[in-house]
Amino acid sequence: MSCKILLTSFQTWLPHQRSNSSDDLVQTILGEIEQFNSLSISLIGLRQLPVDVTQAARLAIAKIEELQPDGIICCGMAERRTKLTVESCATSGYLSSQNDLSLSYLSGSKMLSFKRFPYGSPEPWQIDEELEANLLQTSVNLEDLLRGLAETEISHDAGKFVCEGLYYQVLKYLHEYNLNTSCIFVHVPVLTVDNLPRILADFGIIIRRISSFSRRKG
Repeated sequence: MSCKILLTSFQTWLPHQRSNSSDDLVQTILGEIEQFNSLSISLIGLRQLPVDVTQAARLAIAKIEELQPDGIICCGMAERRTKLTVESCATSGYLSSQNDLSLSYLSGSKMLSFKRFPYGSPEPWQIDEELEANLLQTSVNLEDLLRGLAETEISHDAGKFVCEGLYYQVLKYLHEYNLNTSCIFVHVPVLTVDNLPRILADFGIIIRRISSFSRRKG
């Protein structure tokens, strides 16, 4: 039986971005779908989700309910990172959209502080400790998943923006409905002619390993 893996990506959110590297990677890997079909892995893409947690989560969860995939790999762009990073967890202390980010800068809200993470813009995050307490972790053993991969690292900070928001909502949905579905979030650096082959190779291995983990669960 074929193992169904859902891949998601985002649209751009800043004017200078010609494309979102998460979507570039998903598009490229879907171009190699025959290779995965031969391994009884069925890849389904849900591409260019809007940069809004509510809309993105609604679309992703609707697709999960429709497909009932064995594994879910959500992807987002991290412009200042140089490797793939797989997020270990997500919290509810995130901003819901690019509009929220802009309004936060304009208002100087006391609820927000600003730190420069390795992303495309300064990343704000809620300092409310109650929000930080709402943390969900992936059920996937990331040490096993990434063993031997040179271009991929584990991250414990999903960014407190829409990427983290989507990840949190999907993990929450899986938890609330007691679904034993392997789910991870992968941040993708800007892709270049030099790094694409290495990034693509690691991502392909991640997909195959998620498929393997999912089959063991089944």
